[in-house]
Amino acid sequence: MLHLQSLGIEYGTLAMFVMLIGFLLTGMPLAFVTLLVALLFTIGWFGPMAVPLITSRVYSFVSSFVFVSVPMFVLMAALLDRSGIAKDLFEAMRLFGGRLKGGVAVQTIFVAVILAAMSGIIGGEIVLLGMIALPQMLRQGYDKNLAIGVVCAGGSLGTMVPPSIVLIIYGLTANVSIGDLFTSAFIPGFMLAGFYVAYVLFRCYFGKDIAPPPRTETIPTEEKLRLLKGLFLPMVVVFCVLGSIYGGIASVTEASAVGVAGVIASTMLRGEFSLSMLKGAAMQTLTTCGMIVWIGIGASALVGVFNLMGGIDFVSGLITGISDEPMVVILFMMLILFILGMFLDWVGIALLTMPIFVPIVKDLGFDPIWFGVVFAMNMQVSFLSPPFGPAAFYLKSVAPPDISLGTIFKSLVPFICLQVLAVAILIIFPGITGR
Repeated sequence: MLHLQSLGIEYGTLAMFVMLIGFLLTGMPLAFVTLLVALLFTIGWFGPMAVPLITSRVYSFVSSFVFVSVPMFVLMAALLDRSGIAKDLFEAMRLFGGRLKGGVAVQTIFVAVILAAMSGIIGGEIVLLGMIALPQMLRQGYDKNLAIGVVCAGGSLGTMVPPSIVLIIYGLTANVSIGDLFTSAFIPGFMLAGFYVAYVLFRCYFGKDIAPPPRTETIPTEEKLRLLKGLFLPMVVVFCVLGSIYGGIASVTEASAVGVAGVIASTMLRGEFSLSMLKGAAMQTLTTCGMIVWIGIGASALVGVFNLMGGIDFVSGLITGISDEPMVVILFMMLILFILGMFLDWVGIALLTMPIFVPIVKDLGFDPIWFGVVFAMNMQVSFLSPPFGPAAFYLKSVAPPDISLGTIFKSLVPFICLQVLAVAILIIFPGITGR
């Protein structure tokens, strides 16, 4: 049997990294790659008797009570996907954005924020907005690049706006309060949405042929009442979910169940509920959560064996040895996360890097809650950045055939710059998170 221990931790870490990249390049899913590498290194470094140590670490990850909230929020998103709630919500926002130049783009961002506050999932949001808002903006003569950017960037706000699944997974990995993470991410999430709105309005009012002139006709009172009905149910669900968390009435897990009940009740009131709809949403939830759980199992196993090898202490020493200035170390971590975000799924990034990064952050004297919010903002960038930004691929699946992936990525550049600006502001002014 090959004894990898003879390599030493330096070459062992390098061998693990090369093996990870090698298997990923074959097209194997990240979850299976991490699990396979973890198994090979457990047996090769410690021998077959060490395998139970890794399985115990995996169990501690999947048995967490808070983890139950993840499938609940995914189910909420899947139900929204199948109902007309998002469409009516978009129509209702016409009351507020109708008189603005660029009003449809602004109302798309507002709808994205409300949908994010309902479920915390990004894939479904981008597909929904791509089907509802994008055709309307293109039909009215909006600049194609602006319309595409608004849908992708707005639809990705679920990463930041509570109840964000990114923050839930970070809280589980970093062992910090998810309620505190939600409270701290509230203002930064709306700050980023505000940046998008300001950019859209600036482009529309100062650019040429960017948006059609605002509508001037008055909406009859009966029509206003009909539109407001579309706003009522989503706002009630948001109030119940976030209100129960911030009010201390329910935990994140309990609030997620309240949200599912609220969305199901909403579809019943609208006469849209059916068993086939519930079954389709449940199957979609199983698919999404299956991916998250498998990535979690693989990453937990890999980090577990790497920790036993002494690798986490080795990497921590490397990172902290970059500079005596704590802020330089934080910026270096942000660079690592940014690069990883171009190639890996955010779940894998969180589970692979946070067991290494969070202890360093604490040792440097920084607040892990603040770092979690900065991490979530950094993951915003990863959703849009080429070559594997998932937001672009979600939109491509529902966009008109003449819109290529290249066009979508080009349209996202200004919004990526706004996200990087938001990360910088959170690092320079940590008080924005209330920490």
